[in-house]
Amino acid sequence: MKKIIVFLAVCFSATAIHAQDSNIQLKGTVADTIVKYVYLQKFHNKMFTTIDSVKVVDGKFGFKTKVKLPELYGLSVNTANSPLYIFLEKTPITVKLSPVKYYSTSVVEGSASQDLFNIYQKTENVDISKFITAHPGSIVSAYVLYRNWSYRLTPDQITQNIALLDKSQQNSTYVKELKALVTVLNGLQIGKKAPDFVSKDPEGKDIKFSENLNGYTLVDFWASWCGPYRKENPNIVAAYKEYHDKGFNILGVSLDKKKENWIKGIKDDNLNWLQVSDLLFWNSEIAKLYGVRAIPANYLVDSKGIIVAKNLRGEELQATLKTLLNRS
Repeated sequence: MKKIIVFLAVCFSATAIHAQDSNIQLKGTVADTIVKYVYLQKFHNKMFTTIDSVKVVDGKFGFKTKVKLPELYGLSVNTANSPLYIFLEKTPITVKLSPVKYYSTSVVEGSASQDLFNIYQKTENVDISKFITAHPGSIVSAYVLYRNWSYRLTPDQITQNIALLDKSQQNSTYVKELKALVTVLNGLQIGKKAPDFVSKDPEGKDIKFSENLNGYTLVDFWASWCGPYRKENPNIVAAYKEYHDKGFNILGVSLDKKKENWIKGIKDDNLNWLQVSDLLFWNSEIAKLYGVRAIPANYLVDSKGIIVAKNLRGEELQATLKTLLNRS
């Protein structure tokens, strides 16, 4: 089965397509008869914003919006929830849109990029370099490198994978973002000084990072909506209780969108240390400053703000603190 997947994947990478502004040819049906509108959304920085909407008539809808193609967009019947991820091209595309199970039963026809994306999602143990080499001119390769791999790779590895992409993708938004990320990450290596910042605590007071360094401080990026982080919280709480009196502190940086959710998350998980947030979700200026592309993420810095470790979790966090704080 894996050999068949590889063969099909190679077939989709025959032609490099340059992105241009064009009118989409998108039509479809909606399985849910209660749905009144379908929303077309633009993807940027892990978020979707609505750019057009059409009324559903007799279970059918259609868009002719002028957008950049080929590119990733979202189709949704409720803008409060995550949409169907859909790669649109200049070809006519039809969609059987089903809102149930996070749109997983929806069917998209007419988009080679979507077909390739579907294969990528179903393939286990993807080697990103081999995937890009097989599809160097596809927008999907640039997207998955940006979205699914940028937080797993070193700056050098990101650069090496960018070089595998066709010229048609080198000026894409994804590659531009990745190159900017590489610059940021290169300045955040162990031994470098952590960037200073000012943000607000839950009471609205300005907190300056450099004025709150004492002993060793964990700059901890989290959000109340992040399940993996919430599962990690007991480990962080335990480390704080064990080592706080020995010189371990935490500055939580939340990527929440709503203040009430942020405050509730602090209370529910007993995060009894300094907390800040600009409540801008993935548009957080601090997250951008620290090259954070996924959470949980953290940086451990000393009293002078020098980075001594990154992305410590579970037993590794405990062991690092034990060594640094000279515990027997």
